[in-house]
Amino acid sequence: MTYVIIVILVIVILLLCIKIYYLRKSAGEIARGVSEWMEMDTNTLIDISSSDKYMRKLANEINRELQRLREEKIRYRQGDSELKGAVLNLSHDLRTPLTAISGYMDLLEQKDKSEDVERYLSIIADRVENMKVLTEELFRYSIVLSSNDLEFTDVDLSRVLTDALLSFYGTFKQKGIEPEIIMPEKPVIRRADVTAMTRIFSNIISNAVKYSEADFKAELKENGEIVFSNTATGLDPVMTEKLFDRFYTVENSRNSTGLGLSIAKHLTESMNGTIRAEYEKGKLYIILKFDSANLEV
Repeated sequence: MTYVIIVILVIVILLLCIKIYYLRKSAGEIARGVSEWMEMDTNTLIDISSSDKYMRKLANEINRELQRLREEKIRYRQGDSELKGAVLNLSHDLRTPLTAISGYMDLLEQKDKSEDVERYLSIIADRVENMKVLTEELFRYSIVLSSNDLEFTDVDLSRVLTDALLSFYGTFKQKGIEPEIIMPEKPVIRRADVTAMTRIFSNIISNAVKYSEADFKAELKENGEIVFSNTATGLDPVMTEKLFDRFYTVENSRNSTGLGLSIAKHLTESMNGTIRAEYEKGKLYIILKFDSANLEV
């Protein structure tokens, strides 16, 4: 009798071990299926080898949720694409009437005007110019957001930064700014898109020149960190945190759209870099970092 009981127990234990094995196998299949679905964004549903009704019910529930998530992602992408397209078309359509208004403004400038009319026309002309700049930046921003095809190549950051700084030579001279440039002796090579990197540097330099109080410094370090700094007593830590927000401007009356740094942030993060702003003792620091490990593609 004892022998029979032992045999039965052994059989039960074996059956339980087999059950546990297949349950663990099914759990592993579900985990791999979810991981592959998230990474590859595939339509393939999770399938398990187990015939256990509870594990199959779990797999079916997960499949339903994954399908629902996929539908939400498709709706988001379509909506996002439509929004970008609408912004692109709107910014493009605004160019024509603004150009026409500018033309009529030029004609009015040639006419005899009273002092009040002269003052009003000057205000209108200033606002029209601001609108033209905003429309152009909005157009560029929509193009940037709609373009996800970055071409990664080996890029020497020091060369791209030098070219960007040289393009602002006339602006520096006009503003009476003597830029301080610090470059490493060795090239700093990163996998990046040259056009995007140029846009990042140009937007940051343009922003710095616009608000600088006669000083500007750019330092590229061997570890891929780039620090731009300039005196900006009109800022504070709270305002600094908002600099990368879309359409945020330090002073609304200035000829600024608030899109330059937002574009720089988008492009930097698209290339797996980081960008942040710091404010200390009256100086604004824009700090970028491109780690070689982060830019391997």
